[in-house]
Amino acid sequence: MGLRILVIGSGGREHVIAEKLVQSPKVATVFCARGNAGMEKSGIKLVEIAEDNHPALITFAKENNVDWTFVGPEIPLLNGLVDDFNEAGLLAFGPKKAAAFIEGSKDFAKKIMNKYHIPTANHQTFFDFEQAKTYVFQQGAPIVIKADGLAAGKGVVVAETVETAVEALNDMLTKDKFGQSGSKVVVEEFLEGEEFSLLAFVRGLEVYPMVVAQDHKRAYDKDQGPNTGGMGAYAPVPQISEALIQESIETILKPAAKGLVAENRSFTGILYAGLIATNSGPKVIEFNARFGDPETQVVLQRLESDLAENIDDLLKGKQPTIQWKKNGFSLGVVIAADGYPNEYQKEIPLPDFSDVKTAHIYYAGVEEKAHELVSNGGRIYLVEASADTLKEAQEVVYNVLKNKNTTNTFYRKDIGFKGLEKD
Repeated sequence: MGLRILVIGSGGREHVIAEKLVQSPKVATVFCARGNAGMEKSGIKLVEIAEDNHPALITFAKENNVDWTFVGPEIPLLNGLVDDFNEAGLLAFGPKKAAAFIEGSKDFAKKIMNKYHIPTANHQTFFDFEQAKTYVFQQGAPIVIKADGLAAGKGVVVAETVETAVEALNDMLTKDKFGQSGSKVVVEEFLEGEEFSLLAFVRGLEVYPMVVAQDHKRAYDKDQGPNTGGMGAYAPVPQISEALIQESIETILKPAAKGLVAENRSFTGILYAGLIATNSGPKVIEFNARFGDPETQVVLQRLESDLAENIDDLLKGKQPTIQWKKNGFSLGVVIAADGYPNEYQKEIPLPDFSDVKTAHIYYAGVEEKAHELVSNGGRIYLVEASADTLKEAQEVVYNVLKNKNTTNTFYRKDIGFKGLEKD
């Protein structure tokens, strides 16, 4: 009998996690709640239960003899899904609510960083618009305005001018653009440097770093346009040195894990550090309490060991053997609906990728209508390829897209170019 696993979530991140689990010889069945129609192509069984319906998910896990559950997105983590599963006597991989708060509140994350001497941008937290505005005028631009709570990757404004910063503060603190999430804002200095994502499997004080990736947050080429949930990624990142990665592990990841244990918020799951390589060393832009999307779609391609076995060991108190590929690159490009991240069209027919053998397709905002996949979200799917060089991986992805009908959608044409400049 192989493992029976439940994955919570429905995006491209959950698609690649569930697919990796399905591929393990140790796994019999992978369920996904709710998942999306595109996942079925990977042999994943969809479960029609919403991720906020904790009692129904617990009942399903018990009735279907689920060995453990992997919680993908941040909202169920912050809603205490892992806590509820544990209280019901079930294993779940992901931080409990108290530990996930490192993502749920940027102000809390800053307090942890200050207390445990983790390098980050200079910052202040505000509830009051006038006080925040005064601070922005004192500091000048460029400056960064962040909604304190979750805003699906869209609650961050990098303001090039004081006017833009004040407008962002007004949106959050007086116009309630992000509701409760923006009732408190963190204003921080703008940091110059190369951004990269460093994720790790964490169990209390134990930190098992992953391969670094670079995400592309802005909607359009050359980092133009509004912030999004992410338009593409690649891994590893040639311009980030091994020495800098090691420094980031020692000065950021390990102190964060240790700090959460000291605060009685011990973290088990995936800790994501969004970092920037400044002239004075790596600094934290943000912490997340789960895999990033679209980084997961490229980072997990670099994993050589068995993901299911690695997580099983972490959940059962064993020492995991986590191994990463030494050579090659993985690159993924997100295809989004025209207009995203603002108003966008839905029910856009998707191309047929059944003839594609050189790349993976990971589905996110899709549903099935009359036996065809159509879009129902802003970020619709991601095309990923792995190759010996970054340039080859990039060429494979863009060739696949060039030969498909991508009407009413858009994608960035420059994913990976920063790495090629340094490769």
